[in-house]
Amino acid sequence: MKKKARFYILVAMGIFLTMVLIDSFGVFDDRLYNEVPHGSHTHYVPKNCDPPLAVSDSPTRRPAETEHIDCTGQYVPN
Repeated sequence: MKKKARFYILVAMGIFLTMVLIDSFGVFDDRLYNEVPHGSHTHYVPKNCDPPLAVSDSPTRRPAETEHIDCTGQYVPN
C-alpha cells in the first residue's frame, strides 16, 4: 500500500514540475508583449516584430485591454 501511494505521489509531483517547467517557457502566455524589468521601471516589448524593437525604444506603460503595442512602440487600438 505504501509503495502505491509513494508511486502516485511521485507521478503527481512529476506532472506538476513538468507543467511548471513548460509554463516558465511562456507556452501558456497569450499576451502580445514581453515584460522586461529595467531598473526602477518595466518595458513592454511587442512580440513577433521583424526587426525586433529595442528594449530602450519600448514603452514603459502596460497596454490597456483595448490596445496593443505595434512594432514601432506605439499604442494602437485592437
